[in-house]
Amino acid sequence: MERDLVIIGGGPAGLAAAIEAKKNGIDDILILERDKRLGGILQQCIHNGFGLHVFKEQLTGPEYAQRFIDEVEKLGIEYKLESMVLHLGEDKKIIALNPKDGLFEIEAKAVVLAMGCRERTRGALNIPGSRPAGVFTAGAAQRFVNMEGYMVGKKVVILGSGDIGLIMARRMTLEGAEVKMVVELMPYSTGLKRNIVQCLEDFDIPLLFNHTVTKIHGKERVEGVTIAKVDDKRQPIEGTELFVECDTLLLSVGLIPENELTREAKIEINPVTNGAYVNELMETSIEGIFACGNVVHVHDLVDFVTQESFLAGYGAAKYIKGEKSNSANKFKTKGLNGIRYVVPNIIHPENVKDAVNFYMRVSDVYHNVNLIVKDGDKVLYKSRKNHVSPGEMENVKLSKDILQKVEGDELVFELEEVAI
Repeated sequence: MERDLVIIGGGPAGLAAAIEAKKNGIDDILILERDKRLGGILQQCIHNGFGLHVFKEQLTGPEYAQRFIDEVEKLGIEYKLESMVLHLGEDKKIIALNPKDGLFEIEAKAVVLAMGCRERTRGALNIPGSRPAGVFTAGAAQRFVNMEGYMVGKKVVILGSGDIGLIMARRMTLEGAEVKMVVELMPYSTGLKRNIVQCLEDFDIPLLFNHTVTKIHGKERVEGVTIAKVDDKRQPIEGTELFVECDTLLLSVGLIPENELTREAKIEINPVTNGAYVNELMETSIEGIFACGNVVHVHDLVDFVTQESFLAGYGAAKYIKGEKSNSANKFKTKGLNGIRYVVPNIIHPENVKDAVNFYMRVSDVYHNVNLIVKDGDKVLYKSRKNHVSPGEMENVKLSKDILQKVEGDELVFELEEVAI
């Protein structure tokens, strides 16, 4: 089977990339999705808060996804469900499998990677204790409660203050469970401020910073957990242990881009984001393979995933039509002094449409700082920030005109303290 464009993943990223590629003149598109329906993780996110940037209104996850599914159907874009991609080669050859077609191979002119991300599990944390029933990742619990109709527990402790954990604290409370507390290892939350207010403070659920779970108790079912304070090196402090009775422990301890296929194709991976290095068109280190959404870096808002994915679809269309410039004129981006990473990583100004949205996360909580962008000693952008934290992604938009005037081989993003 030969196709112009194959998109791996039918979640919000894959759908947006497919729509934009189609609108830019590519008709031969195939989306491969391993689940039974399109929409990805949004199908289990039944809370509202989606679409404020893209549609300027509040939607639930399934509503947001449906708008893109309807558009895919209207444009006549082909998709295969229950299709698992087993292999992606550097030559853009794909081997996939589904119940209807069996094992099949596709030769693609271009590929968009939109596999999303997965949760860190208990195995990644090495929490001591037995292995009773009742330990779930927050996303697994969300699927059980919202889609399968199963209640996962009655007395709940949540480890980690990521957005899914915060949202599940509210969800479990609304379903009649008692959420004892949310325990966070760091001195700050890794979730959005609005979720702390709406999901914890509005329901009087305590949030303990600088604490962690040190042991899980129970044989058949969780009977309780031991929590303890941690020191500056994130190690438990002896003598601060406290036993909390519960029958369920939910883990919301971070998300990891789903990059097995990316590594298999020998695409360069950024060790900070655990996603591929990408350029201004979301193209990876292998020409013709693009990546977008949570497979590149973990986002807070699906609206940003959509914007990034439109760009990947546009880039793939330009590549297939032979309109992409391969000029040697390029520069890299770099985060310094409090900026942990910046995406995209490489910019060829000729390929920029109108402007580039640079997304970044800070390494700690900072107050009263300037976010500045520098080309050598020349400041190209400066913005005052009263408060920045790792849980909220920052973004800077720079126009094509500014980017074409960059003289150095590196664009530096950094924080600068403001003297008060």
